[in-house]
Amino acid sequence: MQDVLTTPVLAEPSRDGLPPMPPGPPHEERHFAEAGAGRDLVLGASQGIALPFALSAALVGAGAAPGVIVTAGLAAVVASSVAAGLGRWAEAREEAAHYALERRREEEESQLYPDRERWEVAAILHRYGVKGDVLRQSVEAIAADRRKWVDFMMRFELDLSEPDPHRAARSAALTVVAGIGAGLVPLLPFLVSGRPLVVSAVVTALALLVLGAVRAQAKGLSATGGALSALGVGAAAAAAAWFVGRLVA
Repeated sequence: MQDVLTTPVLAEPSRDGLPPMPPGPPHEERHFAEAGAGRDLVLGASQGIALPFALSAALVGAGAAPGVIVTAGLAAVVASSVAAGLGRWAEAREEAAHYALERRREEEESQLYPDRERWEVAAILHRYGVKGDVLRQSVEAIAADRRKWVDFMMRFELDLSEPDPHRAARSAALTVVAGIGAGLVPLLPFLVSGRPLVVSAVVTALALLVLGAVRAQAKGLSATGGALSALGVGAAAAAAAWFVGRLVA
């Protein structure tokens, strides 16, 4: 049987000695909830939906009027969403600052201790089975371009990838929008339904099931398990809040 690497794929023009990619599955498979924007939306929605429903349950247990429940719920939605968004913004800024600090350190070390840094490149490649003349040539090829050299060390020594410079603001905005949008779900029944708590519980449960399944599937876990876990956490929080409301009342 003809070897795959000798098929006409290699007959096509190569780039810097690298042949074109052979046919196969997508090179990068990313679920919606794994990507930056998708992850922020899912996390923001997950964080934004639980608190207003739990607060609504507590106020129902305390005998509050629907208008009071909606007002308090909206305040909680906005406050929690803004707090979550600012938290995502701070987290992204910290990651960017950490990456910049480590990159400056690697750049300085490649200038001050080039032999040591070449040895570290060789040690990394050696762990992957590269030896002998191939190892020496690989080290020299990587060290020939200082930027690529530092890129290599950042990725394979420190396991750090360069963050998106616009991630902090975008992540914060998406988290706030998703949190507010999801937080309205348990509150709307108190404006239009004759049995608001029951309807709110149903729609919130459905939303938690969907969000839990999406988050779990993005991590390669069972969608059913993730959905049930999210529903269980939300139900426990709401039950505890309702009990406190009844106790106070």
